[in-house]
Amino acid sequence: MTNSSISSVSDMEAAARRLLDFSLPEFDASLLDSIVSAAYDPRSPMRASANTCLMALKANPDLWTRADKILEKCRNPQARFFGLQLLDDAIRTRWKILPLEQREGIKNYIVVRIIAMSNSEETMRSEKVFISKLNLTLVEILKQEWPHNWPAFISDLVGSSKTSESLCENNMQILKLLSEEVFDFSGDQMVTEKVKTMKESLNAEFASIFHLCSYILENSHRPSLLKVTLQTLQRFLTWIPLGFIFETNLIDVLLNKYFPVPMFRNEALDCLAEIANLTDIDPQYDPSFRKLWLGFLLRLGEVFSPGTSLVPIFENGSEQDTIFIQRLALFLSAFVKCHLKALETHETHQALIQGLFYMVRVSEVPDTEIFRICLEAWSMLASDLYQSEHKMQLNSSIAGANSVLNLSNNGAVHNGAAGRKYMYAPVLTGVRQVMISRMAKPEEVLIVEDENGDIVRETTKDTDVIAQYKTMRETLVFLTHLNCDDTENIMLSKLTLQVDGSQWSWNNLNTLCWAIGSISGAMSEDEEKRFLVTVIKDLLGLCEQKRGKDNKAVIASNIMYVVGQYPRFLKAHWKFLKTVVNKLFEFMHEIHPGVQDMACDTFLKIATKCKRKFVTLQADEAQPFICELVTNLPSIISDLEPHQVHAFYEAVGCMLSDKGPQVLIDRVALLGKLMELPNRTWATIIANANANVETLVQPDTIKEVIKILKTNNRVAGTVGPLFTHQLQLFFRDMLNVYKVYSERISDAIAKQGAIATQMSLVRTMRSAKKEVLRLLMVFIDKSGPPEADPKAVAEGFIPPVLDPILGDYKRNIAGARDPEVLALFTSVVEKLKNYVISDVPVIMEAVFECTLQMITINFEDFPEHRINFFNFLRAVNAHCFPALFSIPPEHQKLVVDSVVWAMQHTERNISETGLEILHELLLNVGRTPNVAQGFYQLFLLPLIRDVFVVLTDRGHKSGFKMHATLLLLMCHLVQMNQVTVPLFDVSTAPPGQTNAAFLREYISNMLMSSFSNLTKNQVKVFVEGMFDLNMDLPTFKTHLRDFLIELKEFSAEDNSGLFQEEADMEKMQQLEAERAQRQSVPGILKPSEIDNDL
Repeated sequence: MTNSSISSVSDMEAAARRLLDFSLPEFDASLLDSIVSAAYDPRSPMRASANTCLMALKANPDLWTRADKILEKCRNPQARFFGLQLLDDAIRTRWKILPLEQREGIKNYIVVRIIAMSNSEETMRSEKVFISKLNLTLVEILKQEWPHNWPAFISDLVGSSKTSESLCENNMQILKLLSEEVFDFSGDQMVTEKVKTMKESLNAEFASIFHLCSYILENSHRPSLLKVTLQTLQRFLTWIPLGFIFETNLIDVLLNKYFPVPMFRNEALDCLAEIANLTDIDPQYDPSFRKLWLGFLLRLGEVFSPGTSLVPIFENGSEQDTIFIQRLALFLSAFVKCHLKALETHETHQALIQGLFYMVRVSEVPDTEIFRICLEAWSMLASDLYQSEHKMQLNSSIAGANSVLNLSNNGAVHNGAAGRKYMYAPVLTGVRQVMISRMAKPEEVLIVEDENGDIVRETTKDTDVIAQYKTMRETLVFLTHLNCDDTENIMLSKLTLQVDGSQWSWNNLNTLCWAIGSISGAMSEDEEKRFLVTVIKDLLGLCEQKRGKDNKAVIASNIMYVVGQYPRFLKAHWKFLKTVVNKLFEFMHEIHPGVQDMACDTFLKIATKCKRKFVTLQADEAQPFICELVTNLPSIISDLEPHQVHAFYEAVGCMLSDKGPQVLIDRVALLGKLMELPNRTWATIIANANANVETLVQPDTIKEVIKILKTNNRVAGTVGPLFTHQLQLFFRDMLNVYKVYSERISDAIAKQGAIATQMSLVRTMRSAKKEVLRLLMVFIDKSGPPEADPKAVAEGFIPPVLDPILGDYKRNIAGARDPEVLALFTSVVEKLKNYVISDVPVIMEAVFECTLQMITINFEDFPEHRINFFNFLRAVNAHCFPALFSIPPEHQKLVVDSVVWAMQHTERNISETGLEILHELLLNVGRTPNVAQGFYQLFLLPLIRDVFVVLTDRGHKSGFKMHATLLLLMCHLVQMNQVTVPLFDVSTAPPGQTNAAFLREYISNMLMSSFSNLTKNQVKVFVEGMFDLNMDLPTFKTHLRDFLIELKEFSAEDNSGLFQEEADMEKMQQLEAERAQRQSVPGILKPSEIDNDL
C-alpha cells in the first residue's frame, strides 16, 4: 500500500491494521510516513482520518517495540518524532515492568544513536531538533536508572566529551537537561527519596563535570560549545558546592575572559547573575562578593558609564542589547537584594553607590519587565533603610527615657544607622524621580488613554499593573519616610511644570497624581496639610484653566483620585471636605465616560471614611451636611445613570450607618427622607397595580421595580439593621409583586413550554424576582440588634416568605428556578441558626429533591444552582445538624449521595465544597452517638471507596489535603474501634474477623484490582501505613503522596496540587507576617485598608 493508494477512511484503517500486524516480517516505515504526512498536511483531505489513525496507533501498548524501526527507516521528521513519543511514553509508564534485557536494549540504542548523530558536525546541524528530542528521551531513562542501575553514567559522559567537540557540545545539553529535571522540575514528578538520591549523586559527581566545564572554557575556541557550556554552567550555579564558585578561578574567567567579549557577554552575565542571586551564604564569602562587585563595575565601565542614558540604546539597539540590559537588571537587582550588607563597607562604599546609579539608569528603560526587576530591589532597599532608621529612632527614645544624659555607647550604632540613610541619599533622589515619573495606575482610576490616544472609561482591570502599583506605592512610602522634603519638592516641582504648561501631558499629570495619592499617611499631619493645600489648589486651578473635554476628564479623574486617598486630611479640614464633595457633585453632571463613575466611587469612598463629619454638626453650619444632602438629592443625581444612582444611595446609607454617641440626628427620619424618591415611585406602581394588575407586568414598570429594589439593596448593605424600618414599609407588597411575577412566568411556561423562559418579558420578570431575593439576602446578612434582632427576624420576616418563594421554586420547571432562592436560605440558616431549625425540614422538602434532579444529570448544567445547593447543605450541616436526621431516611441517603456526587465534580469549588461537607458530616456524626453506628454501617465502606476514586483521579489533585484528612479520619476511626457495628457480612466472615482487618483487606483488594502495575508488597506497605495511629496528618500526606506518584512514577503531569496545602499554609503565614509589618509603617496601608471609618 503506497501513499497514493490511501484515498479513503477504509484505506487508512487498513494501513493502521497493517502497521499493528506484528506477524509481518518487516515494519512498513513508508506507510507510516504516508499517514504522518497526511496528518500534518493542512490541505490533505485525509488529514482528520490520519490523525485518528495516529491516535489509535499511539494507544496500542506494543507499538513502542517498533520504535527503533521507525527511527531508523522513516524519512518524515514528524514520523520519527512519533516514534520517539512512543518510546517516551513506554519509559514513563511501563519501565518498571519491562524485562531487564528490553530496558538495556532501549538504553543502549538511545546512547549509541545519540553518539553517532552528535559525532558529526554536519549531522549535528541538520538534525539539531531530532537530537534534542533524543536527549530528552535519554534524560527520561536517567530518571529511572541513574544512579542505582547506571552508576558510571557521569564518568562515561565526561570521558566521551574529550573525544570530539561536537559530541562534547551535545553532552553539555544533556547535563543541562539533567540538572533542570533533578533540581527544577522533580518535586511533583518523582518520589521524595528518589529526588534526594539523584541530587546527592549529581552533587557527588560534580567535580568531574566542573573540571570538564573549566577545561572547555579555558581551552576551546568553538563558539557554539563555549555558549552551551556557559548556559549549562548557569543551570548548575544554583546548587553546586560554593567552593567550586569561590575557591576556583571561575568568577575570574567569567568576568575577565568572557564578559568583555560581546559574543559571550550575555551568557557570562547570566552566570554572574546566578552567582549574585545566591542567598543564605556564610559571611566568610563576603570578601569574594565584594571582589566580584568591584571587578564587575570595572568591566561594566568599559561598556558604558553610570551617567549614560540607556533609553536610546534600548529603543534603537539590537536584540542582544535588549537582553544585555535585562540581564544587567537581574544581576544588579539580585546583588542588592542578597548582598547589600556585604557591600556596606568603607572600601566598597563608593562602588556600591556607583552600582546603584547604574541601576537607576536601567530603571529608566521603557520596558515594564526590566523596571519590575529593578523595582524589587528598590523596594527592598527602601524598606531596609526605613527599618534601620525606625529602629534607631526607637532605640534613641528608649535610651532617652532611661537616661537623661544618654551616656551609653549606643550613639555609635545610631550614627551608623543614620549614616546609612545619608550614604544612599544621592541615589534615593534618583529613585524617587523614577518612581514618580513611572508610577503605575491605581485600581481606583477609571479614566485611561486608549491606543488611539482618546480618553475613555477603562473596561478591564490589568492585574499585573495593580500588583506593580502596590509595590511602587509601598516603595514610595518608605522613600518619603526617609526624606519627606525631597519627595515633596520633586512632586511640587513636577506639578509646577504641569501648571505652567512646559511639561504638560496626560501621562505626566497622571503619573504625578498617582504618586501623590500613593503616599497618603506617610507625612505628618502638618506636612500633609501644607502639601495637599498646594496640590488641590493647583489641580482645581488647572481644571479651570484647561479647555477641551478630554483634558478636563483627565484632570477631574486626578483630582478625584488624590482627594479620595487623603481622608485624614479631609476629616481634619471640614471646609476642604465640603468643597471637595461639592466638586464631586459638579463632576456628577459632567457627561464623559468614566468621570461620573469616578465621582460616585470617590463620593462613596469619602462617605465611608468620613461618615461622622456628614452626620454631625460642623462649625459655621446650620445643620449636619446630610440634612442638606438629602434635601438636594433629586437635583444632584438628575444626570446620573441608574448604576451611578445606586452607588450614590450606598454612600448616603454609609453615612447613616454611624450611630455613635455624637450622632444626634434622627436616623430613622433621615432614612425615610433619603428613600422618598424610590418610595414615591413604588407607591405609584402599587396603586396602579391595585387598580389594574396588568400594569405591573408592563416592561417599563418591571424595569422601574428592578431599579427601586437595587437602590434598596445598596442602602440595606450599608445602613445595616436600621433598614428594617424601610423594609417594613413595602415588605408585604414586595412579596405580592414576587407572587404575581411567579404566576405570570408559570402561566407562560404552561402555555408555551420551556422556551418561554427565553422570552424578553419573562426574563425581565425573573430579574425582578432575583432582585427581591437579593434584597432579602442582604437584609438577613446585615440584620442584628437592636433594630433587627435574629429572633424577631426569624419570627417576623421568615414565615411570610416560605410559601411565595419556596412553593414557587418547587412548582416551577427546572429552567425557571432561581439559584438565588438557595442562596437566600443559606443566608437564613447561617445567620439565624437555631431560630429556624424547625423550618429546615420544610425548606429541604421544597428544594432538596427537585434541585438534585437538576444538577445530577451532568456536570455542566445549572452551575449556580449546583454551588448554591452545596453551600446550603453545608450551612444546614454546620448550624442545624439535628434537622438532617429529622427528614425521611430516603432523603438522608440522598444527602450522602449528593455529597459524594459533589466531591467527584470536575469544578474545583464544587468538589472542595463536597469534601468539606463530608468532613463536617463525619465529625458531626461522631459527636452524635444515637446516629453514628447506623451511619457507619450504611455509608463508611462506600465513602472510603469514593474518596479513593477522587484521590486517584488526576483531575482532583487540588483536593489532596481533604482526601488525606478524610482517609485518615475514617481509617483511624476503625483502627481505634470506634466503629462497633460490623462492616462485613457476618454470615460469610471467618471467625474472629475484625473491622480493622477487614478494612485492610478491602482497601488492598480494591487497589490491586484497579492498578495492575502495583505489586502486593507495595500495596501492603501502603495500607499498613494508613492504619498507623502514630501518623499525624502531615506524615500521612507524605505517605499518601509518595504512593500516588508511584502509581505512575515520573508522570509528566503537573502534580503541584498534591502540595497545595503546604503552599497555601506558607502563603498564609507570609501574608500574616507581611500584614503585621505593613501595619507598623504609617502610610503603607491604603486608607481603604484602615478600619477607622468615622
